[in-house]
Amino acid sequence: MRASTFLDPVVLARIDDLSLVARTVVDGFINGLHRSPYLGRSMDFAEHRAYMPGDDIRRIDWRVYGRSDRFFVKEFEADTNANFTVILDVSRSMDYSSGGLTKLDYGRYLAASLIYFSRQQRDRVGFVAFDSEIRVLIPPSAKHLELILHAIDSLTPGEAGSLSGPLFRVAEGVRRRSILLLISDLYEEPENVVRAAGRLKGKGNDVIVFQVLDPAEISFPFQDPADFQDLETGERLAVKPAELAERYRSAMRDHLAAVSRSLLENRIDYCLFDTSRPLDFALFEYLSRRERLSRVR
Repeated sequence: MRASTFLDPVVLARIDDLSLVARTVVDGFINGLHRSPYLGRSMDFAEHRAYMPGDDIRRIDWRVYGRSDRFFVKEFEADTNANFTVILDVSRSMDYSSGGLTKLDYGRYLAASLIYFSRQQRDRVGFVAFDSEIRVLIPPSAKHLELILHAIDSLTPGEAGSLSGPLFRVAEGVRRRSILLLISDLYEEPENVVRAAGRLKGKGNDVIVFQVLDPAEISFPFQDPADFQDLETGERLAVKPAELAERYRSAMRDHLAAVSRSLLENRIDYCLFDTSRPLDFALFEYLSRRERLSRVR
């Protein structure tokens, strides 16, 4: 069985213990990286990183060079440890599923795995859950892993959501430069998304946005006439899918393109996931973006 099979969200949903889910995802991901021919850097990036022109040669680890014939620079705890906070949208729209995991459950797995992974790298980890208000707020600490996992495990869908108010309050509370990762379906106008996420960049924070959608929200595979309900407002609308499928798909493509373009133009990292995608993709995206951020700091 391929390692990525164990990172399939449907398989993981059979595990009741969220801490075990996080360990399973992270261990499988790291084992996969060790076997990958594309791994170009030491996984112990909390202690070493590849030598870059201009680095102080006194920090080269010559023992590692003797074993690998490659130059790695020693990085000390103060160089690499970061404040890492996951900000998870728990609004009512996140409770949607077309048959697999809900977006909220997928987001919970993402949050737990990324926080567990970051704590393994000795980061101080924090967590925020929000709808139109902040529902959970756990500040970054080296001692908060179990508290955070318990909070994530206890999450339930909230009320109608809004990005602006909660993210502004999160930004105001950040006292030290941090890596902030937002997980949301981003069902707002692109300019509102950028304004809210941009506020998080204050004080030199690095911001990453993971947009989570159900596959059906992207492809609109429905064929039979039905009533569609807005989970946020409760409003119902009678729909004949055959008459609007292409208009919907076109509108969704335009929305996703506008969100992606607007965030990237504002130097906010962005990645789209659907809830059928194995979680190792998310971990790889986070790690690659984190390594890139560490090179440009």
